Amino acid sequence: MAKIMVADDAAFVRLTLRQILENAGHMVVAEAADGDEAYELYRETKPDVILMDITMPECTGIEGLKKIRQFDPEAKCIICSAMGQQTLVVEAMQCGARDFIVKPFRPERVLESISVVLGKK
Repeated sequence: MAKIMVADDAAFVRLTLRQILENAGHMVVAEAADGDEAYELYRETKPDVILMDITMPECTGIEGLKKIRQFDPEAKCIICSAMGQQTLVVEAMQCGARDFIVKPFRPERVLESISVVLGKK
């Protein structure tokens, strides 16, 4: 299965995603609370996929995605957003995000997105 990094400023969201992913056989290799931390952890762990929130303090998911894609243009990132953030989702896709998931998460949607981004579906 895939090595995945979860980036979200809310610990309960990271925990929820970890449970969904690990129950499906994936391995969470890193957790970040903002875009800067996601960038640093991406460089250290080289996950197959990043699940990243758009709205985070200090460094947003979009800023983190830009840094990661500068370091690794092939990085695969799935953006997570709440309803009503369509303009931010469009910006994230223009910056290289491969898919987006709307909060609150449905486990089957999270797993489907990972399969699609990894080219397994």
